[in-house]
Amino acid sequence: MATALVKSPAIDPRFARFRLAIRESKIHRRGVYALEPIPPKRKVIEYTGERISRRETKRRGDGPLTYLFTLDDYWTLDGAFGGSGAEIINHSCDPNLYSCILRGHIIYMSKRAIRRGEELTVDYRFDKKIEDVPCRCGSPKCRGTINLK
Repeated sequence: MATALVKSPAIDPRFARFRLAIRESKIHRRGVYALEPIPPKRKVIEYTGERISRRETKRRGDGPLTYLFTLDDYWTLDGAFGGSGAEIINHSCDPNLYSCILRGHIIYMSKRAIRRGEELTVDYRFDKKIEDVPCRCGSPKCRGTINLK
């Protein structure tokens, strides 16, 4: 099985526009933190990884820990293989980043000003049709699940 735990995650500076670091997280395992202030509406990091088919996505998605991001109806990126470090960014129901897909690239943009030392988060927006995944973001706006309601 090709599911992989990212054993030694690192931020790939080729894909990050700001200085970032991976550290222990209160949300889940490890997270990505800003080493400098990040203004709102700025590209922060590109989510990279191995481009895999829908069939392979289903196979790899069975593991307890995955780094899969759906690109479109045909392709998914698996950040466990060739990830930029963005795959370590945790979920929050009140995130400071949002994702956008531009010309086949997944870009994380800042929703608001992010302080130095703040953990970067994004709303994973898991489909409500799949099994609920409990959320541990700790936000006052937490919906209790990573899935959309």
